[in-house]
Amino acid sequence: MVGNLVAQFSTRLDISRLAPSFSDNLGTSSTDELLSVYATAVSGILLVFQFITLTILGLRKPAVAHSGSQSGRTWAGTYFEQPGGIIVFVGFRLVAALVLTVLSFVSLKQFGNNDATSVNLALFITLVYTVILTVLSILSLEWSTILTRHANTLWFICFLELGFRDLYPLATFDRTPLDSKEGWLIWVKIALLFILAIVIPLAVPRRYIPFDPKDPSPTPAPEQTTSLFSLVFYFFLDPVLFEARRVSHLPYDHLPPLADYDYAKNLRWRAFQHLDRFSGLGKRRHLFFSLMRIFWKEYTIMSLMTMVQAGADLSVPVGVNQLLRWELHFDSLWKVLIALRSYIERKGADTTIQPWVWIIWLLLGPTLSSIAFEWYIFVSTRSIVHTESIITQVVFEHALRIRVKAETSKSDSQRFSLSSETASLADSSPASESQDEEGGPHESSASDDETLHSTARSRDDTLHSSSTSGGQSHAGSLKGIPAVKGATPVTGVLSTARPAPSKDLSDSSKNLVGRLNNLVSTDLQNIVDAKDFIRIFALVPIQVTLCIWFLYNILGWSAFVGLGVIVVTFPVPGLLARFIQQAQKARMKRTDARVQVVTEIMNVLRMIKMFGWEQKMNDRISTKREDELSFIKRLRLLGMMTAIANHIIPTLLMKEELNASKVFSSMVVFDKFNNLLRMAIFLTTQALNGKVSLDRITNFLYDTELLDSWSQTEAEPAILSAPPPAPDVIGFRQATFTWSAEEDNNNGLYTPSRRQFFLKIEGNLLFQKGVINMIVGPTGSGKTSVLMALLSEMHFIPSGPESWYGLPRASGVAYAAQESWVQNATIRDNVIFGADFDEERYKKVIYQCCLDRDLLLFEAGDQTEVGEKGLTLSGGQKARVTLARAVYSRAGIILLDDVLAALDVHTSKWIVDKCLKGDLIRGRTVILVTHNVVLVRPIARFIVSIKDGRVASQASIEDAILSNKELAVEIEKDEEAVERANEEIDPQSAPNEPSARDGKLILKEEVELGHISWSALKLFLTSMGGHHTLLFFITFITCFLTAELAENGQTYFLGYWARQYEAVADPSQVNVPFYLAIYVAILVLLILTFCLGFVVYLWGVLRASRIIHQRLVTSVIGTTLRWLDTTPTSRVITRCTQDIRDIDDPLAQMFSTLVQMSLAMGIKFLAVIILTPAFIFPAVFVGLFGAWCGNIYIKAQLPVKREMSNAKAPVLGHFGAAMTGLTSIRAYGVEETFRKEVRVRIDHYSRPARTFYNLNRWIDVRVDAISNVFAAALAAYLLYVGHGDASNVGFSLNMAVGFSGTILWWIRIVNQFEVRGNSLERIGAYIAIEQEKPPVPEGIPPAYWPASGHLRVEALSARYSPDGPKVLKNLSFEVNSGERIGVVGRTGSGKSSLMLSLLRLIYSDGTVYYDGIATNSINLEELRRKITIIPQIPELLSGSVRENLDPFAQYDDATLNSALRSAGLFSLQEEIEDEDRITLDSDVASGGNNLSVGQRQIIALARAMVRESKLLILDEATSAIDYKTDSVIQSSLRHELNEDVTLITVAHRLQTIMDSDKILVLDAGQIAEFDRPAELLKNKDGKLRALVDESADKDHLLEMVKAKEHLDRRN
Repeated sequence: MVGNLVAQFSTRLDISRLAPSFSDNLGTSSTDELLSVYATAVSGILLVFQFITLTILGLRKPAVAHSGSQSGRTWAGTYFEQPGGIIVFVGFRLVAALVLTVLSFVSLKQFGNNDATSVNLALFITLVYTVILTVLSILSLEWSTILTRHANTLWFICFLELGFRDLYPLATFDRTPLDSKEGWLIWVKIALLFILAIVIPLAVPRRYIPFDPKDPSPTPAPEQTTSLFSLVFYFFLDPVLFEARRVSHLPYDHLPPLADYDYAKNLRWRAFQHLDRFSGLGKRRHLFFSLMRIFWKEYTIMSLMTMVQAGADLSVPVGVNQLLRWELHFDSLWKVLIALRSYIERKGADTTIQPWVWIIWLLLGPTLSSIAFEWYIFVSTRSIVHTESIITQVVFEHALRIRVKAETSKSDSQRFSLSSETASLADSSPASESQDEEGGPHESSASDDETLHSTARSRDDTLHSSSTSGGQSHAGSLKGIPAVKGATPVTGVLSTARPAPSKDLSDSSKNLVGRLNNLVSTDLQNIVDAKDFIRIFALVPIQVTLCIWFLYNILGWSAFVGLGVIVVTFPVPGLLARFIQQAQKARMKRTDARVQVVTEIMNVLRMIKMFGWEQKMNDRISTKREDELSFIKRLRLLGMMTAIANHIIPTLLMKEELNASKVFSSMVVFDKFNNLLRMAIFLTTQALNGKVSLDRITNFLYDTELLDSWSQTEAEPAILSAPPPAPDVIGFRQATFTWSAEEDNNNGLYTPSRRQFFLKIEGNLLFQKGVINMIVGPTGSGKTSVLMALLSEMHFIPSGPESWYGLPRASGVAYAAQESWVQNATIRDNVIFGADFDEERYKKVIYQCCLDRDLLLFEAGDQTEVGEKGLTLSGGQKARVTLARAVYSRAGIILLDDVLAALDVHTSKWIVDKCLKGDLIRGRTVILVTHNVVLVRPIARFIVSIKDGRVASQASIEDAILSNKELAVEIEKDEEAVERANEEIDPQSAPNEPSARDGKLILKEEVELGHISWSALKLFLTSMGGHHTLLFFITFITCFLTAELAENGQTYFLGYWARQYEAVADPSQVNVPFYLAIYVAILVLLILTFCLGFVVYLWGVLRASRIIHQRLVTSVIGTTLRWLDTTPTSRVITRCTQDIRDIDDPLAQMFSTLVQMSLAMGIKFLAVIILTPAFIFPAVFVGLFGAWCGNIYIKAQLPVKREMSNAKAPVLGHFGAAMTGLTSIRAYGVEETFRKEVRVRIDHYSRPARTFYNLNRWIDVRVDAISNVFAAALAAYLLYVGHGDASNVGFSLNMAVGFSGTILWWIRIVNQFEVRGNSLERIGAYIAIEQEKPPVPEGIPPAYWPASGHLRVEALSARYSPDGPKVLKNLSFEVNSGERIGVVGRTGSGKSSLMLSLLRLIYSDGTVYYDGIATNSINLEELRRKITIIPQIPELLSGSVRENLDPFAQYDDATLNSALRSAGLFSLQEEIEDEDRITLDSDVASGGNNLSVGQRQIIALARAMVRESKLLILDEATSAIDYKTDSVIQSSLRHELNEDVTLITVAHRLQTIMDSDKILVLDAGQIAEFDRPAELLKNKDGKLRALVDESADKDHLLEMVKAKEHLDRRN
């Protein structure tokens, strides 16, 4: 029955099919009259059914708004607690319902004897029923929502019934209201029904219903409690917008809180049962189907909104022979105005609808389309944030289960580079510029979905550990893709390009962190970009069908000719699109190459500055940049060709005379049809990219190899093995382990050195409890593998049913890895690691781990932040912090993996004596892997010797030495190291420089305030213009102006052409070739001027990209060491990647769009003034209103965007930190703590992200609303005021409405340009950082300089910052050419500062003369190229040894090999097999991390010999270098350097410098002594004499001095 009425009602409202006349007395059927009664009956039946199912059967309870504890509260009190005072609306609704019921009774009483009796009776019965429902809804909170919905529905049906009877006839010429006899009474009833059915339901605040009733939000989000009207028009954001207008920067805490359903924990609960196979998902399911199962409601709503939008866009009637489909509102509205003008000309003939109906429809129709579209975007952007949260969590949690093992790539695994497949397909489509980030037609491409993939400093939230789990694990495996053993965080910033990555995970990244970052950044971005795939099925088919149908009705069969031309010529832009994709891939490869070079240079920038390589490295980056810009130019030219091809595809009207209606409407529809086809291809491309990324994440979730404890499934039964004999036993029996369960020789069983490895425990290996157990053996024997096997990190292969292994976790396990892992937090937080703070225990740990002195060196003490990868700490300090973490924990079992390796012997002895022998270790089980057998042997109770993956012995150290010759050799070396360590003067090195007082070495990233600054905009504009800025802007603006004039002239000329058919009796009299020639000429002018302007502008933006990038790189390379030390490398790389990309692409495109739109507005405004002056005032009003809205919007959006960008990086940073320390996290059993932390960081990002997207909806709705109001006003003007020729009126209306729409979108583009302009501000800030002294022509030294190594220092003082304390104080000394000078002193005496000041790397006063020329008069690069420094741990570039010795290819191989021979490399490798020797072609990892410290020093020494500097500075390595390597280096320094080379050695051992020509002793930044060693030793109270007297090798040192004196006298 209801369907019948609705069908009739819809039919009667279909104004395009109305019969020409109606009878005034046409009544309604009995079905119509009893509709409300039928609805009432249905409502009653449904309520009874709901009551039975929900209450009696107890299937579920109705949703109840949360109001805290209900005890002792009245229903009224509960209502008053609801947001917005719901009781006010409830009371008003009850009063209105009672009044309406009384009025209905009065109508029934007074007018009961006419035809409306049955209607009034039915209405009265329904209203009485609704009053009962209203009263019950107040009395019963649990049923309030259900009862209210029934009442609202019935009121709405009554309103429709009376509206059809009494309102609809008012919109026609030939009908009268059926209830007009009731007079004012009927209109009051209709008004009350309108209030009850529409106003109150839309205006009443909604009750807060928590997602989880057990955990309601303390402050519900406005989005959950605001009224429907406020929600649809986004008024709930007004407080944020107006507060942002009042303050300089909107703080994060003032953003709207997250809704319950946005929190990561609730999304996890909602989604993991469909995503995670360990959370209830029974079988393998592709990620796409899992996401559709999760978001089926959202996609249902999005589909409905898309169809509503398509219908609303295409359902506005435009008169006889017109039914248009459009997307840009002002085009469609203009066509309706044309129809209205035609109506006036026909004086209402052949129509039944009142003209004011069209005005109302102009307002309501497009508004409905706008609401539907914006609600689609609202739901889709909310789904974006939810998808990001869900996938990030599932990838992170799954990553905590995967097996960490070694990649097998020989060289690529040691070096990270961005994938060459990061080509953006999403941006390649010609339609990309017209598609916004949310699938819409107006906004700039990807403006809302931009995400910064930088690895910046993480938020410093304190981790809280969870309790460790008991039990022991030994299980089977799941074959999968290998991860990376010992992976380190990606130091670069992932490109924000949106690629179609390879399906093979191992191809996209060679390390675990890089792979996971790809999944949660690039792949996740591809997935959310593909969210609009639903429009391919819901929007494109509907609109294409309507296009064809409309054109056929307008043009007949001629329409198919035009459509055929479009289809036939469509491959042309399609082919160009393919070229664009290929060029985009090539461009991204060049971008990756540049980013790789930038990353490499930034990571070793300190070394580059020391060597004076700034300009050459700058040139290297510039070369890569030019290569990249060449492909950007190619991309832009291809884009221009595509735009031209789309523009000139002809529209043919065969055998049809032209008129204004046909010309303008068919042009719009043909253009729309073409755009739809391109949009379909664009969306398909995005969907395919998303599908590839969905495949990648699916493969990661199902095919990645997991730990044995996670890889067991029902289909894969556990391998037969026995449990440990006792729950607390630690050890193995008949067990075999591999690094992987893979049997593939390319992946599974190989170590990083490509050696097949098995750990085989034959028989029993039981570690003793409560004592120190030591595992010893030569390098590569498998010592670490024993610990990994105990921790279940390796794959267990039982040898038989009695095989087992066990590590009890009930008492807790602590683990210190060989590669120390620290978090980006304070030193204290790293030690405590989330445990309860016990001050007494903490102080003991600091003392026993020898951290007391280190903390004194930091002004902030243990509150000092360690920075990214622990950059504040030295390697030894990180090792001791890691050890302190294990000791501080309450774990009963401690696993230590060679923690003494990074420590000098002095510190190692302290650790053994104070820590391992201390009370905190006593009674705990310690399993220690170490090479320092000599030091640890006295305290070890049980010793296991490992050789080639097998237990060589287990018992005493003597048995181990006898059974293992390699171990005996290592012990002998250790004893030598201990002896040499006794000679060290300064066993602990100071940090690089003083820390800040608050401990924050890394400065907080500055956030710009307010609008984009003029300095940032000036940087962009002047860079575009180059040396002829004025000429550049005049040229390209003139070209664009001419093109805009031609484009608008086309529209006017078509109207003029159509008017010629109206001026003649016979259409054949119109000279078609003449008008067609003029039209083609205008088109040619348009194309030529556009192309010329485009090319001029393209050269300008390429110039800007080149100049800004050059200035940025030059500024960073030329900055001071202090700035580099306080700025994370990731921030620099972000500027060189994401921010530069914004300048290359979005900013450049937005600026040209702004220029074109500005010119178009000017032209349209002039046309309005000339043709329709009355439109000036509405246009000005629209402009002012749009400017006001835009100003409010941008004031809020800019800070929200900045907060969103800053909140994204910590999520990726947490990934990197967690994956680097994955083994430690699992060993401590704190996985849940890290899961909670990632949820905290996701929520921290989701809050500004939701606000960011919703603010865009706020401005969009208002932009559309003012456009619709303006169009309605124009319609009213045309109906009642306007006069004139139809074509001129149409053209003027086109210009006027176009102006209103253009100015609003101009404001929106300006706002988006400001948001993107944040990149200009960020780059501008880095261009303005502190700089070293720039080179000047006067600073170029003579060509012969330096001819000698003579050095004279006068009154030298130095500090690390301009206002910092002096670290060197008035030093004066002189060194003759060829002398060997030793520099000694305690920690903090200024040794390193002296070396840096000689290179002018820190702020210094005084004068240094090098070969007679003051160094402060010489350009820095010239000076540093003439001095070579070898740091204690040299930094090397990734590449080959050849590239490190000669990075700029200036020498031949003979010279390089000679340098390596002189440096002692060949003599060091005499006993090494040929394939293992280091040669010129040997690979070097970034920083030289694959080489020992000694090998790095030898290569650095060879590099110094190649440079042939007259002054060589050596910061001597400590006892970490083995004795043989140290001897080779010292021999090379004594015998291979030229006689005129001056050598300054910063000594850590007296033996190294006692045969020097002179010794410089520093104390507290001042010279304590400086003379020949023999002279200094004569002073019994001297500093050097005291050091020698304290040495255990005093006699040998004195003999060295005597020998030196004797040799000098002979010479």
